[in-house]
Amino acid sequence: MVKVLILGQGYVGSIFAVGVERIKRGEIEHHGVPLADELSIKVSDIEIVGSYDVDKDKVGRNLEEVVRKYWKDGDFPALRNVIVRKGVHLRSLKNLPIDAEGLEDEMSLSKAIETLVKEFEELKPDVIVNVCTTEAFKPFKSKDEVIKAIENNDKERLTATQVYAYAAALYAERVGGAAFVNAIPTFIANDPAFVDIACEKRLVVFGDDGATGATPLTADVISHLAQRNRYVKGIVQFNIGGNMDFLALTDEEKNQSKEFTKSSIVKDILGYDAPHYIKPTGFLEPLGDKKFISMHVEYISFNGAVDELIVNGRINDSPALAGLLVDLVRLGKIAVEKGEYGAVYPVNAFYMKNPGPFDRKNIPRILAYEKMRAWAGLGARHS
Repeated sequence: MVKVLILGQGYVGSIFAVGVERIKRGEIEHHGVPLADELSIKVSDIEIVGSYDVDKDKVGRNLEEVVRKYWKDGDFPALRNVIVRKGVHLRSLKNLPIDAEGLEDEMSLSKAIETLVKEFEELKPDVIVNVCTTEAFKPFKSKDEVIKAIENNDKERLTATQVYAYAAALYAERVGGAAFVNAIPTFIANDPAFVDIACEKRLVVFGDDGATGATPLTADVISHLAQRNRYVKGIVQFNIGGNMDFLALTDEEKNQSKEFTKSSIVKDILGYDAPHYIKPTGFLEPLGDKKFISMHVEYISFNGAVDELIVNGRINDSPALAGLLVDLVRLGKIAVEKGEYGAVYPVNAFYMKNPGPFDRKNIPRILAYEKMRAWAGLGARHS
């Protein structure tokens, strides 16, 4: 059994909850879940025990009521006993049409963190999944700086994700180990301050920013070109979507957070920083959760020949990430059982756009896939 707590009960968290229940009931196959039924911990072993949000329209409601905002079909009685609790937001919802209220609006950060930790102890999650809205953030220089910001109640310095990660670490220390999955761009696995805290407190960290659509595809394409010694002249990759996360990315600071994690693949894989434009570029509400992606790569082949690759697609944004979470929560429990605390690179290299720890690089996803399988105790899939 793996008990899961969701931070940010939006589209991704809701589709994750629905998809897990539908797999349990035999309504759908494991499509979109890379490790499918191969792990010792099965999808049927996943139990959602808690949920947090700051939207006044969600807090206090049961999880089945909330997921119906995103998935209209079917009943999910297993979700009715989970009540969405009040979390923290710390400016993460700036300029979004959400009536938000967080714990920090009524108490200090220290008190809010203690409240979260006590509630975590009550809920007893093995894995805490962060799928909050993309934030503007600044990494910390040391764990002492993190602690000082909390003690000084510096609500302008800390983000919701950073507060949640620290609360998760304190919880892990009290219960003897837990995992934190950071599926958004805020540095946790790539911030040495939080990795130090995680190692000290017995917290596993998977992150940062789930690699779901165009970014892993771009990584695979440029890996293919690099292996054949084709010189990449330039890369363009962009996404346009109509969900709340794309609306959040119309804020330039938040967009920069996402842009960094998406574009970090170029120099890591090619070995040189080819000119590139890789970023989410717009919000168009009619697109909804099915984003438009486009990629253009121009490169030099033998005898100076110049070739181009152009890819266009429409991808359901939230299900792409939710399927990865089905693996990540199970791998999180396995990592805790193995006692591998801090940023677990073999897992992060496959599932994350910006895999932590900070001194490790993106690698071709096919290589990352086999390293991840070996870490999980599974045999090679490709030979």
